[in-house]
Amino acid sequence: MNISFAKILRYRSIKILPMILIILMLSCNNDDKEKIITNPSEGISKVELYKRPGLRPETTLTVPHFQIGVNPVPEVNEELYRRVYSIPGIEQKPSAASSWDGLYLTEDVSMAKPEATIEDREFGHIHTDGSLHIFLDPSRSQEAVDSCWAVFHPWALQETETGEQTEPGEEQKSWKGFVMLYTPLSIEELNVTFQLIVDGYNNVTGQNIIATDFY
Repeated sequence: MNISFAKILRYRSIKILPMILIILMLSCNNDDKEKIITNPSEGISKVELYKRPGLRPETTLTVPHFQIGVNPVPEVNEELYRRVYSIPGIEQKPSAASSWDGLYLTEDVSMAKPEATIEDREFGHIHTDGSLHIFLDPSRSQEAVDSCWAVFHPWALQETETGEQTEPGEEQKSWKGFVMLYTPLSIEELNVTFQLIVDGYNNVTGQNIIATDFY
């Protein structure tokens, strides 16, 4: 059973290195188009990620963790929702974290990695600005961060840097692979964001669905 997300949000003390996140925010530029190649593993196909153009959007450095100063493009945001909730086995319910739109697995979908969930069967949620938190395979999450499509959640960064997971007396909960994907502002950006959402779905379920099947 996962530790209560709401309980963590109320009581957990966050110890992170803000400078690391600041450096990450400044690490992208318009000129770097280098592609990152990902090799398939465990029978799950992965698509290469190219470097996201532009600077990273600003985010908070602590929890609650959210993006700052980015507004969604209505037609892109509408297509994001259409694609996400057209995936069989994903239902829309309020997130355990807040009133955001959760990505919940229906009861008929088996979970290969139940630890890759926020609470219960929620493996991600979409914020009102179109950015979203999601669990990815840890190696894929690193690729998404390195190619500037995502930033680590402070709890994932804290765990990576210090090895700490929970406060004394709390049930263990790992946040490895937990990232925030930035708001897609064009259909081209949405295609990459959606690919990563599908990667998260495949990671938690062990399935191998193809993102382009839902365009």
